[in-house]
Amino acid sequence: MTEDDTDKDIATAGMSAFAPYLMNRVIHRYNQTLLAKMNEMGLSVTKMRALAALAAQDGLTVNELTVYAVTEQSTMSRTLDQMARDGLIVRRVSESDSRARHSSLTEAGWEAYRNIWPEMRKAERALFEGVPPQDYDVLLKVLNHMLENIRVHKF
Repeated sequence: MTEDDTDKDIATAGMSAFAPYLMNRVIHRYNQTLLAKMNEMGLSVTKMRALAALAAQDGLTVNELTVYAVTEQSTMSRTLDQMARDGLIVRRVSESDSRARHSSLTEAGWEAYRNIWPEMRKAERALFEGVPPQDYDVLLKVLNHMLENIRVHKF
């Protein structure tokens, strides 16, 4: 972004020149693409994200999952309660803090993850159809850099 860009507002530059708007719109379309498959599997966006986060890193707390799944803490707490009732996760008390619970995927949770992950990748590939691999790599680098700029948590 150049200094001249900072003087332009949406009324002047248009929505297509405002990155946060574009990112939100892309993610909304991505989620909408997966909606039918998620509904078929009894998943919500929050459950899908929690499955993916727990597949990548076992034993996350509700606060960590709130960050990874990009949702409110109260929504994540309810989601984890539902996932436990559905047999997708188990929650255990932390050895270092009896107030904290760590969540892990059960075999049913792993099965749900293995069923939704190919759909997630398929939707991602559709987003990047025609985008050269080097541009994708640059995008990942830029997004990670942006995340570092705004990061509140160490993860």
